[in-house]
Amino acid sequence: MRTAATSRPRGGPRGERFDPASYEARWRERWEADELYRARDDDAERDKHYVLTMYPYPSGDLHIGHWYAATGPDIVARHRRMRGLNVMFPMGFDSFGLPAENAAIDRGVDPATWTAANLDRMRTQFRSMGCMFDWSREVVTSDPAYYRWTQWLFVQFFRAGLAYRAKAPVDWCPKDQVVLAREQVEGADRHCWRCGTQVEKRDLEQWFFRITNYADELLDFSAIDWPEPIRLMQTNWIGRSEGAEIVFPLDAPDIAPIRVFTTRPDTIFGATFMVLAPEHPLVERLTDAAQRADVEAYVAQARRSTEIDRLSAERERTGVFIGAHAVNPMTQERIPIWIADYVLPGYGTGAIMAVPAHDARDHAFATRYDLPIRHVVVPPSGELPADRAFVEHGADEVLVDSGEFSGMPGPAAIEAITRQLAENGMGARAVTYRLRDWLVSRQRYWGAPIPIVYCDEHGPQPVPEEQLPVLLPPDVDFAPTGVSPLQSHAEFLAGSCPVCHGPARRETDTMDTFVDSSWYYLRYCSPRDARQAWDPDQVAAWMPVDIYTGGAEHAVLHLMYARFFVKALRDMGLVAFDEPFLALRNQGQILGADHHRMSKSRGNVQNPDDLTSRYGADAVRLFLMFIGPWDQGGPWSSTGIDGIHRFLARVWAVADPRSAGTAGPLGGDGAQAADSVGGQAGRALRRATHVAIRDVGDDYAAFRFNTAVSKLMELTNAIGRAREAGHAGSTAYEAAADALLLLLAPIAPHISEELWARRGRPYSIHQQAWPEFDARLAAADTIELPVQVDGKLRDRLVVTPDTPAEEIERMALASPRVQTYLRGRPPLRVVQIAGKLINIVAPGE
Repeated sequence: MRTAATSRPRGGPRGERFDPASYEARWRERWEADELYRARDDDAERDKHYVLTMYPYPSGDLHIGHWYAATGPDIVARHRRMRGLNVMFPMGFDSFGLPAENAAIDRGVDPATWTAANLDRMRTQFRSMGCMFDWSREVVTSDPAYYRWTQWLFVQFFRAGLAYRAKAPVDWCPKDQVVLAREQVEGADRHCWRCGTQVEKRDLEQWFFRITNYADELLDFSAIDWPEPIRLMQTNWIGRSEGAEIVFPLDAPDIAPIRVFTTRPDTIFGATFMVLAPEHPLVERLTDAAQRADVEAYVAQARRSTEIDRLSAERERTGVFIGAHAVNPMTQERIPIWIADYVLPGYGTGAIMAVPAHDARDHAFATRYDLPIRHVVVPPSGELPADRAFVEHGADEVLVDSGEFSGMPGPAAIEAITRQLAENGMGARAVTYRLRDWLVSRQRYWGAPIPIVYCDEHGPQPVPEEQLPVLLPPDVDFAPTGVSPLQSHAEFLAGSCPVCHGPARRETDTMDTFVDSSWYYLRYCSPRDARQAWDPDQVAAWMPVDIYTGGAEHAVLHLMYARFFVKALRDMGLVAFDEPFLALRNQGQILGADHHRMSKSRGNVQNPDDLTSRYGADAVRLFLMFIGPWDQGGPWSSTGIDGIHRFLARVWAVADPRSAGTAGPLGGDGAQAADSVGGQAGRALRRATHVAIRDVGDDYAAFRFNTAVSKLMELTNAIGRAREAGHAGSTAYEAAADALLLLLAPIAPHISEELWARRGRPYSIHQQAWPEFDARLAAADTIELPVQVDGKLRDRLVVTPDTPAEEIERMALASPRVQTYLRGRPPLRVVQIAGKLINIVAPGE
């Protein structure tokens, strides 16, 4: 690494014209050659700080949204480095996924070739941003050197009992005879994206991770600083509910009873029918022959609907009686069993006791099919709604028509009824979750192969670790035959059982790409380690991630899966911490000019390359950060970027020695003006400088980049006024110009480096310390204090900040405007909030 004392690259322009194209690329080349942003594992003097932004999918081109997402954390990483931290800020690519496989099918391009070309393009574009990414730590998830360890992790989960195989429904195109990913099912009618055929549900054996083992721990956010909306989304997704599991015996003695979960066991006396999810395993066994045709047709229809459609409040409730009955364990009443699509197989037990008097969906269903509606809980007034369910649940409600429990308050009845059910062997307290185990199988080619072989004698067995990675074969046929190309690749299929060494068939499913992103932050700590997934010492040194940024759309997928991974790895003894990301910040979304999300299919993608070539990377970075709060985003418009360009030209004018009218750095010809500004003008410039040091630093730390830009503009204007007044070259002026560049460096790294070099300062500005804030110099010469009488503004005082409280009180009471309301009477009391206001309490009449 070069460590020249002065900073200008050779051959740079010495003229005064502001031209970003003349210096931006040169500085990026030097920074990379000098490994300026390489995080040092052996830096014992500085505290570590791991800043990470979510890595992108290599779609081929960065759009303006990528710039927006990456610039914010880059500013924070640079700022924290200047504050004395050893910052690691890596970048990589989430390079497995469906688009590459679709390119292979549609254009005959090998996925690896397509991905490699996109990676090269995006690396170049990322570098043009000037971000301080440590490219020496790059990870690419489709690289066998990476997915070897993804497979190794699968094996660890398998051995720990956290990976298992079970049947699960998938979306199936009957025309193409192929399993579809969620993204390939389109429209309200759920049709195939390629041929338009309506999609069906099929049950296939698939692999799962037991994320539900960690449901309660995932609800604990006490150790992390995450936005409340993300915590709420994860909480709702996990969906923890406390209640009771109740047993409903069946007429058929040879079939196990139906178990239901309810949060309202106090309403069991009002259960007048039961509803099973159409997919419930008992439906086929319980359905009467006379009802079978109707039931099968309804089941097929339900399986074509999405969960969102099935749960929609606007949707009419439909169902079919299956011709069987159950027994209410508290009333001994025989009640009919129906199927209805508003009951989902994945929540609770996939069966409910229907209480139409106290559940809106059950009420709508009972009303449509003329089923009994029996109120068993009433408010204190005894008044019940005539045409809807009584669902209000308060501590003062009481039970009616509920046997021995009638007259009992609702909360007490929940406890008493649950206890009696348990004593009778018909129920027990229970907790259930909306969260389901994570289905990680994908019937695709372009993903990490699941490292399992199937032996006729020993069943599924993990591939031995020394045989990893299980490589994707390059010579596959991507013709849409209806199955993964791996299923027709004889060489890939041929494996051996690690137990008996006999022939075994290799698993052809690949892993969900969210598995790759559930651990990539660990690999950044030692990305070239060929012996292990990560170096434990480096992970102990760098992890957890101190600040993580990305889109809120990942709240219940990537972000929750990564938390699950760390907790599982901790329990396996592979890491020694509980959470992957200590703090999380979400950027808003930059929409297209049409106010829709940017996408190639909409034709609303804004490529930043044209803007960069015209205005420079710094202008694009500043403009993006100035359009509004970073966590809100908004529709894209390039209107206003000319103003940012003019602002940078003003920075150039006030900070470049020749443009500013000084001959060079202090200690040279500029020293003659070192003390030419003093008094009020000097104090004003020093105050503006130190106010900016304080406020811009606070804004960067809090991700308030738009207000930081405003304060940089204010400081630039203050320096410009001093220049126009002939003070360029003075001590205050030079200190202000240096401070401006240091404050600007995180958000506009190129112009800051160029002007720092022109001013003769040591290389590099990005290795300098953040300027020290002096509260004394930032203090105003005078402050204005509102004076209130009985809470209403009556006057204002202008005082110096160090004016004693006694003097302020004397001045306030002497005010003629205040005396108008006191009328010569002494006040009851005078309240001062230092530096803010005075409130005088007048005596009563």
